Amino acid sequence: MAITVPHSLIALVFYALWVIVLVLMIGFDRVTQVLRGQTPVNGFPSGQKHGSDSYWRINRAHINACENLPIFAAIVLAGWAVSQEGAQFNLLATVVVVARIIQSAIHISSGSTMAVNLRFTAFAVQLVCEIWMAVLVLQTAGVL
Repeated sequence: MAITVPHSLIALVFYALWVIVLVLMIGFDRVTQVLRGQTPVNGFPSGQKHGSDSYWRINRAHINACENLPIFAAIVLAGWAVSQEGAQFNLLATVVVVARIIQSAIHISSGSTMAVNLRFTAFAVQLVCEIWMAVLVLQTAGVL
């Protein structure tokens, strides 16, 4: 028996998997630094900039993704709860995930002014989509 899962829930799972990919990248970088003797095991202080510039950009990309995952999850799960499974809602959820991956990739690749502007654009796309999704949920719930 096949279960039909809304694309928005699948997008949520992919978002969570992307966060896992980012943390694995951090872990790989840390293990590499420790094994090469470049950094002691306890040489990664929480909340303080440490490591190479590229390592720190991965770290920040991960933190940014983690900060926004609960917002996206709340909207997607609220949509699921009110049976908001329309094509528009699902497309918006997919765009959020793609824009998040693009934002992270830009964040990891460069800290240049152009990269920051592109990263902000990808973030703005996510915000617009999430607000739109929230409005659709509230409309479906009869609030708007």
